[in-house]
Amino acid sequence: MSVLPLLTNTLAGLLIGGMIFFAVVVAPTVFTALEPQPAGRFLRAVFPRYYLYLIVLSTGLALSVLPESLWAAGSFAVVAASTCWVRQVLVARINRARDQMEEGDRHAATRFARGHRLSVMINLLQLAVLIGWWVALDGPQP
Repeated sequence: MSVLPLLTNTLAGLLIGGMIFFAVVVAPTVFTALEPQPAGRFLRAVFPRYYLYLIVLSTGLALSVLPESLWAAGSFAVVAASTCWVRQVLVARINRARDQMEEGDRHAATRFARGHRLSVMINLLQLAVLIGWWVALDGPQP
Protein backbone atom coordinates (compact mmCIF):
# COMPACT_ATOMS: atom_id res chain seq x y z
CA MET A 1 0.00 0.00 0.00
CA SER A 2 1.25 3.45 -0.91
CA VAL A 3 1.84 6.08 1.73
CA LEU A 4 1.00 8.86 -0.73
CA PRO A 5 -2.83 8.65 -0.40
CA LEU A 6 -2.51 8.76 3.39
CA LEU A 7 -0.24 11.79 3.16
CA THR A 8 -2.58 13.52 0.72
CA ASN A 9 -5.64 12.86 2.90
CA THR A 10 -3.84 14.00 6.03
CA LEU A 11 -2.61 17.23 4.44
CA ALA A 12 -6.03 17.99 2.95
CA GLY A 13 -7.78 17.29 6.25
CA LEU A 14 -5.38 19.46 8.24
CA LEU A 15 -5.62 22.27 5.69
CA ILE A 16 -9.41 22.31 5.35
CA GLY A 17 -9.95 21.70 9.06
CA GLY A 18 -7.50 24.43 10.03
CA MET A 19 -9.11 26.96 7.73
CA ILE A 20 -12.60 26.21 9.02
CA PHE A 21 -11.47 26.17 12.67
CA PHE A 22 -9.77 29.55 12.30
CA ALA A 23 -12.78 31.14 10.59
CA VAL A 24 -15.47 29.63 12.82
CA VAL A 25 -13.74 29.49 16.21
CA VAL A 26 -10.57 31.56 16.51
CA ALA A 27 -11.42 34.82 14.73
CA PRO A 28 -14.89 35.31 16.27
CA THR A 29 -13.68 34.34 19.75
CA VAL A 30 -10.86 36.89 19.70
CA PHE A 31 -13.27 39.79 19.32
CA THR A 32 -15.69 38.53 21.97
CA ALA A 33 -13.00 37.66 24.53
CA LEU A 34 -10.62 40.60 24.11
CA GLU A 35 -10.87 44.36 23.94
CA PRO A 36 -10.13 45.88 20.49
CA GLN A 37 -6.47 46.81 21.16
CA PRO A 38 -5.35 43.42 22.53
CA ALA A 39 -7.46 41.63 19.90
CA GLY A 40 -5.65 43.54 17.17
CA ARG A 41 -2.23 42.74 18.63
CA PHE A 42 -3.17 39.08 18.96
CA LEU A 43 -4.40 38.81 15.37
CA ARG A 44 -1.29 40.56 14.06
CA ALA A 45 0.75 37.84 15.75
CA VAL A 46 -1.51 34.96 14.65
CA PHE A 47 -2.16 35.82 10.99
CA PRO A 48 1.42 35.39 9.74
CA ARG A 49 1.53 31.96 11.40
CA TYR A 50 -1.89 31.03 10.03
CA TYR A 51 -0.85 31.95 6.51
CA LEU A 52 2.46 30.10 6.88
CA TYR A 53 0.46 27.02 7.96
CA LEU A 54 -1.64 27.35 4.78
CA ILE A 55 1.43 27.83 2.59
CA VAL A 56 3.27 24.81 3.96
CA LEU A 57 0.26 22.47 3.84
CA SER A 58 -0.99 23.58 0.41
CA THR A 59 2.54 23.24 -1.02
CA GLY A 60 2.82 19.76 0.51
CA LEU A 61 -0.59 18.89 -0.86
CA ALA A 62 0.40 20.09 -4.34
CA LEU A 63 3.52 17.93 -4.23
CA SER A 64 1.63 14.90 -2.92
CA VAL A 65 -0.91 14.93 -5.78
CA LEU A 66 1.57 15.85 -8.51
CA PRO A 67 2.14 12.24 -9.58
CA GLU A 68 -1.62 11.70 -9.96
CA SER A 69 -3.04 15.00 -11.20
CA LEU A 70 -1.26 17.98 -12.69
CA TRP A 71 -4.53 19.94 -12.55
CA ALA A 72 -5.00 19.35 -8.80
CA ALA A 73 -1.32 20.05 -8.11
CA GLY A 74 -1.61 23.31 -10.02
CA SER A 75 -4.74 24.27 -8.09
CA PHE A 76 -3.01 23.68 -4.76
CA ALA A 77 0.07 25.56 -5.96
CA VAL A 78 -2.19 28.52 -6.76
CA VAL A 79 -3.60 28.30 -3.22
CA ALA A 80 -0.03 28.38 -1.86
CA ALA A 81 1.04 31.25 -4.13
CA SER A 82 -2.03 33.35 -3.40
CA THR A 83 -1.52 32.79 0.31
CA CYS A 84 2.09 33.99 -0.04
CA TRP A 85 0.78 37.19 -1.66
CA VAL A 86 -1.81 37.68 1.08
CA ARG A 87 0.77 37.08 3.80
CA GLN A 88 3.54 39.22 2.35
CA VAL A 89 1.61 42.03 0.63
CA LEU A 90 -2.04 42.28 1.59
CA VAL A 91 -1.62 41.82 5.34
CA ALA A 92 0.97 44.63 5.37
CA ARG A 93 -1.51 46.91 3.58
CA ILE A 94 -4.28 45.98 5.99
CA ASN A 95 -2.05 46.60 9.01
CA ARG A 96 -0.87 49.93 7.61
CA ALA A 97 -4.47 51.04 7.02
CA ARG A 98 -5.40 49.99 10.56
CA ASP A 99 -2.50 52.00 12.00
CA GLN A 100 -3.54 55.02 9.91
CA MET A 101 -7.12 54.67 11.20
CA GLU A 102 -5.84 54.85 14.75
CA GLU A 103 -3.84 57.96 13.83
CA GLY A 104 -7.01 59.67 12.62
CA ASP A 105 -6.83 59.15 8.83
CA ARG A 106 -10.53 59.11 7.86
CA HIS A 107 -9.88 57.42 4.50
CA ALA A 108 -7.94 54.56 6.08
CA ALA A 109 -11.12 52.84 7.27
CA THR A 110 -12.17 52.33 3.65
CA ARG A 111 -8.75 50.90 2.74
CA PHE A 112 -8.82 48.64 5.79
CA ALA A 113 -12.33 47.37 5.02
CA ARG A 114 -11.47 46.77 1.36
CA GLY A 115 -8.26 44.89 2.23
CA HIS A 116 -9.96 42.82 4.91
CA ARG A 117 -12.83 41.95 2.57
CA LEU A 118 -10.35 40.91 -0.13
CA SER A 119 -8.44 38.69 2.30
CA VAL A 120 -11.67 37.00 3.41
CA MET A 121 -12.81 36.49 -0.20
CA ILE A 122 -9.45 34.96 -1.17
CA ASN A 123 -9.56 32.66 1.86
CA LEU A 124 -13.11 31.54 1.03
CA LEU A 125 -12.17 30.91 -2.60
CA GLN A 126 -9.17 28.85 -1.49
CA LEU A 127 -11.40 26.86 0.85
CA ALA A 128 -13.90 26.29 -1.97
CA VAL A 129 -11.11 24.97 -4.21
CA LEU A 130 -9.93 22.59 -1.50
CA ILE A 131 -13.40 21.35 -0.58
CA GLY A 132 -14.34 21.06 -4.26
CA TRP A 133 -11.33 18.84 -4.84
CA TRP A 134 -12.18 16.79 -1.73
CA VAL A 135 -15.80 16.31 -2.87
CA ALA A 136 -14.68 15.41 -6.40
CA LEU A 137 -12.71 12.56 -4.87
CA ASP A 138 -15.73 11.48 -2.81
CA GLY A 139 -14.06 12.49 0.43
CA PRO A 140 -10.99 10.93 2.00
CA GLN A 141 -9.65 7.97 0.09
CA PRO A 142 -8.40 4.80 1.82
